[in-house]
Amino acid sequence: MKIVLGVSGSIAAYKSPDLVRRLRELGHEVRVVMSRGGISFVTPLTLQAVSGYPVVYDLLDPAHEAGMGHIELARWADLILIAPASANLISRLAAGSAEDLLSAIVLATEKPIMLAPGMNRLMWANPFVQRNIAALSAAGIDILTPGSGAQACGEVGLGRMPEPLEIRDHVTAFFQRSATDAAFDSRAEIEVEMVDGADEIDDENSEPQGALIGKRVVITAGPTVEEIDPVRYISNYSSGKMGYALAQVAQRLGAEVTLISGPVAIAPPAGVETIAIKSAEEMMQAVERACQGADLFIAAAAVADYRVADRALEKIKKSDDQDELILKLTKNPDILATIAKGEARPTLCIGFAAETNNIEENAKSKLRRKNVDMICLNDVSGGKVFGAAENEMLLFKRDGSVTPIAKADKAIVAEKIFEEIINLFPAKFWC
Repeated sequence: MKIVLGVSGSIAAYKSPDLVRRLRELGHEVRVVMSRGGISFVTPLTLQAVSGYPVVYDLLDPAHEAGMGHIELARWADLILIAPASANLISRLAAGSAEDLLSAIVLATEKPIMLAPGMNRLMWANPFVQRNIAALSAAGIDILTPGSGAQACGEVGLGRMPEPLEIRDHVTAFFQRSATDAAFDSRAEIEVEMVDGADEIDDENSEPQGALIGKRVVITAGPTVEEIDPVRYISNYSSGKMGYALAQVAQRLGAEVTLISGPVAIAPPAGVETIAIKSAEEMMQAVERACQGADLFIAAAAVADYRVADRALEKIKKSDDQDELILKLTKNPDILATIAKGEARPTLCIGFAAETNNIEENAKSKLRRKNVDMICLNDVSGGKVFGAAENEMLLFKRDGSVTPIAKADKAIVAEKIFEEIINLFPAKFWC
């Protein structure tokens, strides 16, 4: 495929030459466009050497066809990928600015756009930056979640540009999704022609075609936060990536999607109603409301099993003569079991299990105890899965069958999970 790689003014630009090499290893053509800030961190000559194309950065370069390089490149590309995307560039894109070649290409293209942010942790957390991220995401731009770790400024936190191999995997997953969507659209056109030409339609024998148009789907994602006092809490390592990927797939399939999410560093998916919660009790209340009349409930969130029985109203002070602090915990509501066993149960209820030992036995037990239709099993021993871009799963169903999903980008895993879910719906569901 043809990729325009934008490089803006972030120290993470030092990774861009490696990203070009990784993309070309898969056979993609890559042309690099730089902002003036990007040139300060890596030279155009370096990127020209690894891409095999001249690097451009002037908005009105007479060397380009008719001096309109932004139009030429916008038409050429199959994907506009900006890595790194600095806070400054993100701000300009959200404002619709076209003051340089890179931002002009974004405004002048109808092609998909993907951003890999890279900035200081405080800049990433800034409400103005997050507002801009949300606006770009709502406009259909694919925003990759930055990584967490040591930064060039010496601080540690969320904001690192994803590594080149991770970005390459996102690009691969994107093109695979595009190919799948194109095949589905083509198949749908053929099916419409067949129906239009048929004298009769046997409703009892009609097969679902994978679309969820007119159906209501509720998905939970991310961790819950159980406060100890105003400044401390109990939580887990869930990033929310799997639940968000499921919400995006459901939305693409035409469903009306409600995503109920704990605190995560991911922009809300475009076209999806997203409800932000903190605690398990808040999630329980939101899920009960959302599941009224829902057709499918997917519990992908990592809900804390326990909360502090008596949350302190003020910060708990450390005492020099107290070596231990004992917290009394009380059980949180079981959201999945409550919905799956309730009177207003959706047609299908799907659960997730993150296990570190006896994984298959625990998944089968959860399937029975919670009265669900399928359990998606994650092996999280050794810190696997949490926060990663990829996942692998075993899907356990009521009929005793087990379907493995090989390790792949979470977006692809989400598509495969929905393939199995669609096959679980009873025939009358599609009538």
